[in-house]
Amino acid sequence: MKIINNIESIEKPFKNAVVTIGNFDGVHIGHQALFHEVIEKADSISGTSVAITFNPHPAKILKQKGHLPLITIHEQKIELIEKTGIDVLICIPFTREFAQLPALEFVRDLLIKRIGMKAIVVGNDYAFGKNREGNTDFLKACSKEYDFEVIVADWISISSATSNTLPGRISSTKIRKLIADGRVAKAQQVLGRYYQIRGIVAKGRDRGGKLLGFPTANIEIQDELCPKKGVYAVIVEHNGLKHKGVANIGYSPTFNDNIFTIEVHILDFNENIYGGNIRVNFVKRIRDELKFSGISELSEQIKKDIDKARSILSL
Repeated sequence: MKIINNIESIEKPFKNAVVTIGNFDGVHIGHQALFHEVIEKADSISGTSVAITFNPHPAKILKQKGHLPLITIHEQKIELIEKTGIDVLICIPFTREFAQLPALEFVRDLLIKRIGMKAIVVGNDYAFGKNREGNTDFLKACSKEYDFEVIVADWISISSATSNTLPGRISSTKIRKLIADGRVAKAQQVLGRYYQIRGIVAKGRDRGGKLLGFPTANIEIQDELCPKKGVYAVIVEHNGLKHKGVANIGYSPTFNDNIFTIEVHILDFNENIYGGNIRVNFVKRIRDELKFSGISELSEQIKKDIDKARSILSL
């Protein structure tokens, strides 16, 4: 996949470009279906499949009082889009000035002249341009003058992807809630993969191995969205290898620390990984974070958590 971070660097239009545009936070199965439709259309006209996204997320620039945490950091979003088979990813630097670009100029100058768009695939609620003045009706009107096809894709509903989750179409907002509620197994069904956080292994309080008998990796998280406090069965990725593990998210109430931490005990693992990059995939929530009477009771519970995690991860 070719990655373009500067529109001005596009020297000539792509051959028969088929385009989709969005923030694609989470790159969930709804987004993936959109990408696949773009690829199929591009293949049918011997063209180029193109995805356009923004960095930073527009909400970070436009919202005065902060923004919702992103499901995927930009680095991971790029990796996930590449896996879909898209030919070209254009990451437009989003600024307040760019937000003022009229919809017609966006279509005419960027999509048609610069990119060479012959077809665009969007959801039926897609809106763009200054004051969100562009929509599917606007695109259809433009298509007559500029000779491109508008394909309005059907949304994938959650009911068709999984049951007992959240009703309606799949959306980043609903997935964000599932993760925040600790419902990571349900989130996996609509993401099409395990929810993952990334970070660096930092020096912790050195209690896991010495006091409890279970060494842990203390993670300085790079992501914005963290699952609900509690204990989870996880799959840990380090140096290209995958390991089973148990993660604890919370404030270590047994020790009255009141310091938020994410700690992972990697099963059957005995390597020094301080300072290393680590990825933690959340498979299933095991229990709430609890306060125990002391180290002995906590240690016994960790043994049970490990047994539970082994059982979950062996399925």
